[in-house]
Amino acid sequence: MPKHGKKYLEAAKKVDSNKLYSVKEAMELVKETSYASFDASVDVAYNLSVDPKQADQQIRGSLVLPNGTGKTQKVIVFAEGPQAEQAKAAGADEVGSDELVEKIQNGYLDFDVVVATPMMMAKVGRLGRILGPKGLMPNPKTGTVTMDIEKAVKNVKAGQVEYRLDRQAAIHVAIGKVSFTVDQLVENFDALRDVILRARPASAKGQYIKSVAVSATFGPGIKLDPLNLN
Repeated sequence: MPKHGKKYLEAAKKVDSNKLYSVKEAMELVKETSYASFDASVDVAYNLSVDPKQADQQIRGSLVLPNGTGKTQKVIVFAEGPQAEQAKAAGADEVGSDELVEKIQNGYLDFDVVVATPMMMAKVGRLGRILGPKGLMPNPKTGTVTMDIEKAVKNVKAGQVEYRLDRQAAIHVAIGKVSFTVDQLVENFDALRDVILRARPASAKGQYIKSVAVSATFGPGIKLDPLNLN
């Protein structure tokens, strides 16, 4: 078992580990149990009864949170011609082609999201070993490989987050900051819950959502009732 510090233990005393909280109760508690000296993220962890090894049970996508993430995302775009101009107009932090590939190959990684047009993916593919392990490769499923560059950039800037099933059949997403109001966190939680419910694979059996928990950065986990997430 990891050894926790005094602040964590004090925060953990406020959480009943045997209780399944309502969404609103959990958001109130996650704000109360945050002890970080910065504006901590509020993270949600879903554990689902699906098999990540099965191709038809993969869950991946993106959504724009109604109240954003509380973080300004730095976006780079691989595009040429009209799409490059769209990207600049939409607020992309950097737009390029071969020169941007070379810049990343030389160690540039000061960005959060990569967007690309489909025709640029052959060039972006050369960066697979760099971007892939960091989860930065553009993907059509998350809306980051598209001809509608303007919409993609604006969505990211407006608070788009990605969700993806990991090898443990879990999905982890940051839905905001502890400085958000309880209502803002609840709205963001509801938006994520809705897309995860809609993404249920047809072949999934039994209780789809096995468990849900929220926590602030460094804070204790707060368990929600998976059968009553309203």
